Amino acid sequence: VGRVTATGANATRYKVGDLVGVGCMVDSCRECSACKSDLEQYCLEGPTMTYATPDRVDGSNTMGGYSNSIVVAEHFVVRVPEKLDPAAAAPILCAGITTYSPLKHYGVKAGDKVGILGMGGLGHMGIKLAKAMGAEVTLFTRSAAKAQEARRQGADHVIVSTDAEQMKAAAGHFDFLLDTIPVQHDLNPYLETLRFDGVHILVGLIEPIEPPVHAAHLVMSRRVLAGSLIGGIAETQEVLDFCAENGITCDIEMLDIRNINEAYERMLAGDVKYRFVIDMATLQA
Repeated sequence: VGRVTATGANATRYKVGDLVGVGCMVDSCRECSACKSDLEQYCLEGPTMTYATPDRVDGSNTMGGYSNSIVVAEHFVVRVPEKLDPAAAAPILCAGITTYSPLKHYGVKAGDKVGILGMGGLGHMGIKLAKAMGAEVTLFTRSAAKAQEARRQGADHVIVSTDAEQMKAAAGHFDFLLDTIPVQHDLNPYLETLRFDGVHILVGLIEPIEPPVHAAHLVMSRRVLAGSLIGGIAETQEVLDFCAENGITCDIEMLDIRNINEAYERMLAGDVKYRFVIDMATLQA
């Protein structure tokens, strides 16, 4: 997130001084059916990610956002509403869109019962966004100690997933589950908390599901197990505007880049609520 410092001769969407952001993608083929549907993240030729992906122009690897400037095609730039704090808005381009996109795609609306699995960077944004959509929001967590924090974030209820009685009481209750847990976990007990036609959406796990899902949990109640990856550029703009309208930002800790190694160790230890944001001005210090 930063201010536009220069524009190309054919760029018309932004002007010097505009507050803008670049998310997880910087290019795609722009011609396939996914791209034409504003779903560049599912580009059939593969999107060019902001980091560690061959650039479509010169073939060099993209180097990410840890820099004091970046050149990007205007199609992959989004406008950051001035009412949003730039630092707290930055993670919306990743954690925000990752949770907003599936909630929007599957039609979460006022009165729906939504369960959020896990409360890290993704989970706390899922709580805020689902609540702003009018849903009744419940956090599933392994730790009862997170109950107060979950309610501070906007959760209406908390279920301790290691408590068999609480899980049994929740059977058939939820319309949607947004699963932000990034490590292997047993999906079967959670699927049983969905009503018929309920949807369990994976946004954190990108490895084999272990233990296996028992198909009866899906077949016998026409439940859906789905996945979702970030969001397209138009939808990323949409979530920024939605957050500005509803006063939603990501909980962050600003970071002096000279402390990046310490921050990395803290991230591995889970000692951050809920995203580090690097102050790039410290790169010059």
